[in-house]
Amino acid sequence: MADLVFDTATALSQGRRDRQEDAVVADFQTGCDHGFAVLADGMGGHAGGDIASKIVVTEIFAELKLRSGDPKALEQDVTAILRDAAEGANACLAEFVDSNPERNGMGATLLAPVFVGRKLFWISVGDSPLFLWRNGTLRRLNADHSMAARLAQAVAAGRINPETARSHPDRACVTSVLSGREIAEVDCPPAPLTLQAGDIIVAASDGVMSLETAALEQVLSRAAGQPAAQMAQHVLAEVAGLGRLDQDNLAFCLIRVLPPMAPVTRQGPRPAQQPAPRTHFRRRKTTLVASAHQQGGDFHFHSLSKRSQ
Repeated sequence: MADLVFDTATALSQGRRDRQEDAVVADFQTGCDHGFAVLADGMGGHAGGDIASKIVVTEIFAELKLRSGDPKALEQDVTAILRDAAEGANACLAEFVDSNPERNGMGATLLAPVFVGRKLFWISVGDSPLFLWRNGTLRRLNADHSMAARLAQAVAAGRINPETARSHPDRACVTSVLSGREIAEVDCPPAPLTLQAGDIIVAASDGVMSLETAALEQVLSRAAGQPAAQMAQHVLAEVAGLGRLDQDNLAFCLIRVLPPMAPVTRQGPRPAQQPAPRTHFRRRKTTLVASAHQQGGDFHFHSLSKRSQ
């Protein structure tokens, strides 16, 4: 029996852009001690960023879903599986561009956290952040493949001043992406993060970075005891509240790591004619999966499943 369960929600917002180029999907089934999410942030605009993100998410999801039937084998070979899946998705993009040359220039980031028991593995390509909230503190887990990150490193090393970094014309560029060409950088550490009950994992597109890290940390801290769907609503509302005219697409999967429900013991007098109740019951494992999107300034949340075992 798993000693952790997951409460999960996914969310999408188009922001102020004219099209949605982010894609996200999650798979956490009731009664299983494993699950995963896949997120891609498309780029290329009219070249087909929305198509690129869907191709990446579809290919990675299919491979992980196929492997999830044997979690022990998945855990043993997870690094190779994730890297091979990324290469496969990249090859699919290359084939699509070859058949549709007008789509040349499209691409997408990749972020896929994989949960096996108390272990969290991931692969990421690009600047989509993977956050861990634990005991009131938020920190980024994965590498940031962007010029902004490189500029920050240059500032820390004293090679450039902060103002130059803030105004650099290439600051928003990513340094690695899936585009059908060689993948420049991949973050896929072999050693997993050990999860704890109470942890919150957020896998997001860079649209969430409209919020300062401290602001996102406060939102999660205030809502930490609420269901994942409600927490997702708070994050979306906080981003919308900024009122940014250039707000990027936003997508994320929020995963609450919870202990299983405690055994239930019935107490008190019972009618004599009824059989004596059992005093020990099975632990119940509950997984909640929900999605949310923003439309016309309002937030819409949909519960996809709520089942217990």
